[in-house]
Amino acid sequence: MGHLSLPASKRNPRQWKLLDLGIAFLLALVFLFFVLIFTRLGDSLAASGRQSLLLASGDHARLVAAVESGKLYPNHIESCPEDYADHMPCEDPRRNSQLSREMNFYRERHCPLLEETPLCLVPPPEGYKIPVQWPASLDKIWHSNMPHNKIADRKGHQGWMKVDGPYFIFPGGGTMFPDGAGHYIEKLKQYIPITGGALRTALDMGCGVASFGGSLLGEGILTMSFAPRDSHKSQIQFALERGIPAFVAMLGTRRLPFPAFSFDFVHCSRCLIPFTAYNATYFIEVDRLLRPGGYLVISGPPVQWPKQDKEWADLQAVARALCYDLIAVDGNTVIWKKPGGDSCLPNQNEFGLELCDESDDPSSAWYFKLKKCVARTSSVKGNYAVGMIPKWPERLTKVPARANIVKNGVDLFEADTRRWARRVAYYRNSLNLKLGNPAIRNVMDMNAFFGGFAAALSSDPVWVMNVVPARKPSTLGVIYDRGLTGVYHDWCEPFSSYPRTYDFIHVAGIESLTKDPSSGKSRCHLVDLMVEMDRLLRPEGKVVIRDSPEVVDRVSRIADAVRWSATIHEQEPGSHAREKILVATKSFWKLPTSSR
Repeated sequence: MGHLSLPASKRNPRQWKLLDLGIAFLLALVFLFFVLIFTRLGDSLAASGRQSLLLASGDHARLVAAVESGKLYPNHIESCPEDYADHMPCEDPRRNSQLSREMNFYRERHCPLLEETPLCLVPPPEGYKIPVQWPASLDKIWHSNMPHNKIADRKGHQGWMKVDGPYFIFPGGGTMFPDGAGHYIEKLKQYIPITGGALRTALDMGCGVASFGGSLLGEGILTMSFAPRDSHKSQIQFALERGIPAFVAMLGTRRLPFPAFSFDFVHCSRCLIPFTAYNATYFIEVDRLLRPGGYLVISGPPVQWPKQDKEWADLQAVARALCYDLIAVDGNTVIWKKPGGDSCLPNQNEFGLELCDESDDPSSAWYFKLKKCVARTSSVKGNYAVGMIPKWPERLTKVPARANIVKNGVDLFEADTRRWARRVAYYRNSLNLKLGNPAIRNVMDMNAFFGGFAAALSSDPVWVMNVVPARKPSTLGVIYDRGLTGVYHDWCEPFSSYPRTYDFIHVAGIESLTKDPSSGKSRCHLVDLMVEMDRLLRPEGKVVIRDSPEVVDRVSRIADAVRWSATIHEQEPGSHAREKILVATKSFWKLPTSSR
């Protein structure tokens, strides 16, 4: 058979190689085109790119709309960058450091505008583990969950905390009680009725890692510990990881977010608050918070402190002007008792202290500027002084006089207590929510009203942060009169806590938290609220949301977007409300290695 003879190519081998590469490149582009257009991978990449573009461009509203419509693909909101692991939007030092230092204004809450806030899910740090369970967590936590050694390095010799292998351990000490809070509390028992139930609610200012509050739990005293996000960057984060009630706050230019006359006992151990500065404004704020007949304890400067004679003299002068009874001065610790009745003002005093007008509401405390006048005890009706209210635990179920802040308050209080006892029993028995499990310690009720949900959990080893929305009736005083704890907050803003600090979050009527109570108009989005809930919730933590069927259906779509696994249930038998209940679990996801 003959062979066809072809002429030799005029192209050299290098030209053929370039041609082959060009053709291969074009074929790869065609293949990639078909992948992007006709496969789910292409949809996923395109959606992820659109979501990233929306985040980068700040198009917050469009991303929220995509989530609410169920058209977000992939079906979950993207994770924030790795350096957001401890992100607190309203206490961001990168933003706040540019603000005024006067009266520590820059250390107070300063929230970014909603459109300036990236809509993303805060990731856990590398090596994060499910937290040590209560009560072991009081003494040790995983180092990897908050790998910040600064406090251990600086304060380890004072017994604050130490690194021990994979753990941080907490010997229970503090700057003023390096031998442990237990020994310090025994000293205080000589002067204060710490045992017996007369004292129940306490406030620890500048609390460090909250070993004082943690030790008081064994005495039946529920202490709200607070400190700012300052040079001890993560002290409140450590406290909450230990399972101790705590909150990020700063006594600066505004009232603290608590109602008047709520705490039976206020404590400062080297908190370094200048109580007599600005015409004793900070002492006046402590007086607003302290219940008549309650106790004030200050340890450390300026109490009999070297080179602070004037400051110590001024502090005593303010206490005398307010007719506080000096119980004891023991070394560098002073203990006063607040008068049980009306203030002894007006009187002649060097600070010009005067009573506030009768029209002043001393319980207004959400973004409320500090006043240079003393709250009138008569402005709050009823017997709420220490020694007049029932002892703990009787006070939990006794109707406080402050319940009358709402119409038919006494009847509402009793009905609310019965309702939540029934609902919590349903949660346990029918929804299989293991509320007494050691894995659940830090609980939040986002819409607490009279604290009925928290009261129904009183026999469980939990503490509840009862949040009363700032635009709703000011019922937080009732919660404190019951011997429970909580704060005011507006849920259209981020909460003052670190990420991953609650095991269980409960909310009844979630949509109402986003609306103006007067007009009924929306002020913020459910998507933003649930992303904030996700920030606060620990991996594998639980969420229970009650609302109308329509709202629960919306919440269910958003739950998918924040990577929660959710189920919807009917309400408990005997309930006349038109509600459904969503129960969700936060998944334990981590950033991929390539993202770190």
